[in-house]
Amino acid sequence: MSAKDYYEKDFYTELGVSKTATAPEIKKAYRKLARDLHPDKNPGNKQAEEKFKAASEAYDVLSDDTKRKEYDEARDLMASGAFRGFGGAGGPGPGAGPMGGAGGFDINDLLRNAGAGGGAGGGGAGGFSDIFSGLFNRGAGGAAGGAAGGQRAQRGRPGADLETEVRISFDQSVTGVTVPLRLTERGTCDTCHGIGARPGTTPRECPVCHGSGMTNRNQGSFAFSEPCNNCHGTGSIIDDPCPTCHGERTVTKTRTLTTRIPAGVADGQRIKLAGKGEPGLAGGPPGDLFVVVHVSAHELFGRSEDNLTLTVPVTFPELALGTTLRVPTLDGAVSLRVVPGTASGRKFRVKGAGVKRKDRTGDLIVTVEVAVPQRLSSAAQEALTTFAEEQTDDPREAITRALASRDAGGGS
Repeated sequence: MSAKDYYEKDFYTELGVSKTATAPEIKKAYRKLARDLHPDKNPGNKQAEEKFKAASEAYDVLSDDTKRKEYDEARDLMASGAFRGFGGAGGPGPGAGPMGGAGGFDINDLLRNAGAGGGAGGGGAGGFSDIFSGLFNRGAGGAAGGAAGGQRAQRGRPGADLETEVRISFDQSVTGVTVPLRLTERGTCDTCHGIGARPGTTPRECPVCHGSGMTNRNQGSFAFSEPCNNCHGTGSIIDDPCPTCHGERTVTKTRTLTTRIPAGVADGQRIKLAGKGEPGLAGGPPGDLFVVVHVSAHELFGRSEDNLTLTVPVTFPELALGTTLRVPTLDGAVSLRVVPGTASGRKFRVKGAGVKRKDRTGDLIVTVEVAVPQRLSSAAQEALTTFAEEQTDDPREAITRALASRDAGGGS
């Protein structure tokens, strides 16, 4: 891929974010795309696979402050064409004049904040060369030398973060559980150990870039580095590819690991497993693994933070006369004393019957509610009618008084 191809890619569009997006917004957008486009979720879907790769490439640049700054500068400067026609320092360029030529405008002075070096002559390397070298050199094995200065050492690239999902029961979310996780990812080929060549053979140095993986190309009055087209930026030529990875150096692997879901995990919570993501390249550190936990609903219990909730239907006589209720907990049962005259909707607290964590324990909140029967027998209807006739207390006394006042005043 040439530098022109690189800066013409709009990584912000790939992730669906604006150029002013914050790091958390970029991270959130990438994780959503990674979850929706992951090969495990779209087996055999080449279009989804390409979009997944494009999103990963975009995130690799935009998630790193240094890479993002270099990318933005290179894209803005070159795409705008703002410096066409200016000569380089040390000799007249195509646009030599008041701002060109010896002792005149040096483009590297403008690009010095991007690490630009002085170019020798009108076509000397530097400026954009340094910008693109910084972008393309990650994992490419070093940039080509020239006036920009020497061969760059290969830098390890951190592995990508991965995300997976797991579903557990409500009881398991309260007590905690150990679950197996099955992951599919790109990893170093075990046959060639990441060399890309058939065992017993070795790649040879690329004769074009001499093993650096980068070449210098002049354009107008300046030059910049780009990945070598002959070796595709790897620095080596594989004459006899590995039969397993076909020279790609990595293969799709499946691995299984187990992790402990802690007690009290909530539905939709993301758990970070540091260093359990995709392996790094060229000695770089591995990425992280994020586990999204889905909790199945319980037929009886609900949850409010560390407290469990339970609604218990009761009859009117039970509240009016008082009763003892036997209610379940997640690990047994308890008895609750309901005193005579208890109102519907009253809450009872059962200490220590909620979510148990290392430093605290929640409670069980029991709410009693009157269950109104849909159908009544003749005897029940007669009994309720008699009760209503003998009832002397007005449950709506304040409302009755207010209505009487409005009627007396002639209000409508």
